[in-house]
Amino acid sequence: MNIQGEVAEGFEAVRDAFVRNVEVLGDRGAAVAVYRDGRKVVDLWAGPKDVDGGAGGAPWTADTAQVVRSATKGVAAVVPLLLHQRGLLDLDAPVGAYWPEFKAGGKERTRVLDLLAHRAGVPALDVPLTPAEAVDGLSGARAVAEQRPFWEPGSAHGYHAQTYSWLLSELVLRVTGASLGKWLAQEVTGPRGLEFWIGLPEAEAGRVGRVGPVDPPQTAGVLRTRPRRNVSEAYADPSSLTRRAFAAITPLPDENAPEYRAAELPASAGIGTARGLAGLYAALLGDTEDGTRLFTPATTRLAGTELSSGPDRVLVVNTRFGPGYMLHSPASPLLSPASFGHPGRGGSLAFADPEAGIGFGYVTNALAQSVTADPRAQALVRAVHASL
Repeated sequence: MNIQGEVAEGFEAVRDAFVRNVEVLGDRGAAVAVYRDGRKVVDLWAGPKDVDGGAGGAPWTADTAQVVRSATKGVAAVVPLLLHQRGLLDLDAPVGAYWPEFKAGGKERTRVLDLLAHRAGVPALDVPLTPAEAVDGLSGARAVAEQRPFWEPGSAHGYHAQTYSWLLSELVLRVTGASLGKWLAQEVTGPRGLEFWIGLPEAEAGRVGRVGPVDPPQTAGVLRTRPRRNVSEAYADPSSLTRRAFAAITPLPDENAPEYRAAELPASAGIGTARGLAGLYAALLGDTEDGTRLFTPATTRLAGTELSSGPDRVLVVNTRFGPGYMLHSPASPLLSPASFGHPGRGGSLAFADPEAGIGFGYVTNALAQSVTADPRAQALVRAVHASL
């Protein structure tokens, strides 16, 4: 397969890992980008634009974008942290101070930080939403506000795989009067020319490829996630909190449908390029070519501050979360303990590492079986580490 793009001297190992992902680990169409200290050092892409495109399909180009599933969460977290940085959102305040209806069912003491760190206790819904309800802008917020928590908010954590969309969207709407996707575009990505959207504009629809599941290659389980103790079993059990959390939208929506791509679902429906993801995380560190930064040093430290750790009531394994970000752990290995970011189920990954000055983004149209630690993404992370 013809690998396009460029790598800076010293980062050839990332290209080698990217080639191996395609030749050995089953990648179809994919891209990876890395910034170091504000300078783009890796920008590679290869394969077909559509996972099912075949040899005669349109190729992945420099402008191709993809759905990144839960890697969206890390981008979405920029919004509440910037609102906090600007003095518009108190992270220690009860969610109900901004969203009174959320107090129902014993959630009146749930803090904004609990919501961001997956400690709010509402990772699932007693009555799942249909795909149409999930994107209508009303049903999701109403459902999570009415939902009784599955544990005392703040006392434990569990991954809010789908409900995070409506929790965060409604909070931002109550604080700013704007939807999260529009605020992100107006205040963050648009002014900096970053190719990422939560709510895809119609004008950008043509650049987005089709995603889909792929069978793992016949190479001794290379697409198995190391820390998956009992996750598969829990997901297979319809009564488990794991299964119910991922099934908060039932049936699962078609990720290639125009209405899903246009929806503002900050838990799962973000669309962007690897370059856009890496550039965004670089900007959080102040590592941009024009010297501007999105986060102050204090906010950058806050992003990497551990708020939740230990057994995850949804993902089953031990996880670590900051305010909206997954942190480095065996369940989600990043570059170093200082890293913060988010994977997307099936492959994508994006993060920042303040100590190394790294902004990283990887996107793929070949959705594998991994939940957090996809071997293709991990191979690229190891290659970045070796290059440093």
